[in-house]
Amino acid sequence: MKISTKKTLHLPVIIEKDESGYFVGTVPSLRSCYTQAKTLPQLYERLREVVSLSIEVDTIALGLL
Repeated sequence: MKISTKKTLHLPVIIEKDESGYFVGTVPSLRSCYTQAKTLPQLYERLREVVSLSIEVDTIALGLL
């Protein structure tokens, strides 16, 4: 049985507003890690999801999972 432990990461995020009014968030320290949303709360939720997915993919690619 696998024991899951959650860790808190503090990563820098760049947030910009595009010409259509959408917020675009990018995590420069993770490869291809970016998302967009109409509101900041929605962007924060999507950033948490994309960071989690990005780390999971990198972990699998490195054979650590």
